[in-house]
Amino acid sequence: MIRRTINKVVLAYSGGLDTSAIIPWLKENYNVEVIAFVADIGQSKQDLCDIEKKALNSGASSCHVFDLKEEFIQNYVYPILKTGALYEGTYLLGTALARPIIAKKQVELALNIGADSLCHGATGKGNDQVRFEMSYAALAPNLHVIAPWREWNLHSRESLLKYLEARNISTTATLEKIYSKDENVWHISTEGGLLEDPWNQSNEDCWNWTVDPEHAPEKAEYVSLKLRKGSVVAINNQELNPLQCVERLNKIGSEHAIGRVDIIENRLIGIKSRGCYETPGGTIITTAIKAIEQLVLDRESFQWREKIGLEMSLVVYDGRWFSPIRESLQAAADSLSSEINGEVILKLYKGSATAVQKRSPNALYSAEYATFGKDEVYKQSDADGFIRLFSLSSRIRAKNKK
Repeated sequence: MIRRTINKVVLAYSGGLDTSAIIPWLKENYNVEVIAFVADIGQSKQDLCDIEKKALNSGASSCHVFDLKEEFIQNYVYPILKTGALYEGTYLLGTALARPIIAKKQVELALNIGADSLCHGATGKGNDQVRFEMSYAALAPNLHVIAPWREWNLHSRESLLKYLEARNISTTATLEKIYSKDENVWHISTEGGLLEDPWNQSNEDCWNWTVDPEHAPEKAEYVSLKLRKGSVVAINNQELNPLQCVERLNKIGSEHAIGRVDIIENRLIGIKSRGCYETPGGTIITTAIKAIEQLVLDRESFQWREKIGLEMSLVVYDGRWFSPIRESLQAAADSLSSEINGEVILKLYKGSATAVQKRSPNALYSAEYATFGKDEVYKQSDADGFIRLFSLSSRIRAKNKK
């Protein structure tokens, strides 16, 4: 294979099996300096423990760790919550939302240190390769991209472990760790293992944050959320920043088994995949936002927000974050969210989050109009003319048939 001459590569490094093998592979096959870039977006402390040392021991010339948790939630997660985006009606896009901020910071580092190439550890079967490279193309099209999984002849966990063992590079990965997990402050996903057969029921090894609903508390917990312009700003009357809100609700929601989904989704490249996803805080927040939207948005606005959410879910899932369509959809959602203000009381009980009380100063709901009792504001005979006009085309069509 004819290779482009490159000198310095910035690798999106996780410290896991794949990227641990990528560092020596890049040096052997490209004869380049490898700089490890680590995005701290809320993965477990175990994943980040001694990660700089791991990178250097694998052959990296340096390792740069960036704490991106607050920026991730404030500038990527919270804006998308306003759109109501749910991929295929279920997935809160936990992995997809994290990729653009990782790619952006990776590109910034590469440009700052004069690197000429970028590298990621995404496989040739998944969505992440598209998400990373769509971001690279939008932000730094002149940088070369290396995707080892599309080049090397290491095609299994066993071959990767043997490769590292032959080079005396240590790793915490083992053949017994059969699940692929992706974790950040917003969610955690589990794939592989017994989940590859959709007839297999998930077991306790497939869930990481949330308690089993059968073991959740017998007593419900009530939590109050205050919203301002479509964003949660306070929990139980305590003002918090976006990251603090998510962390607090993750803890509360996990204790009540909130936010579990076991789905088979359509990947962008055409493969169906199964995953167990946990987004406890996100599930609580989306339930609260929807509750205030029901009070405030008129029917046409609500339908438009639903369309925005559907389209945005595809845009984010497909890796089109840095695109005009994402910005346009976001602007529309921000406009609709300008009056999504209010308070919601949610009941958390054995896996369910239910909005049981809601109020907003901008509510279009009026008990005076909606009452089944006697009222002084609505003239029911007015509906006669409305129905005659609304049904006019149907009546004309029926006459034509005769």
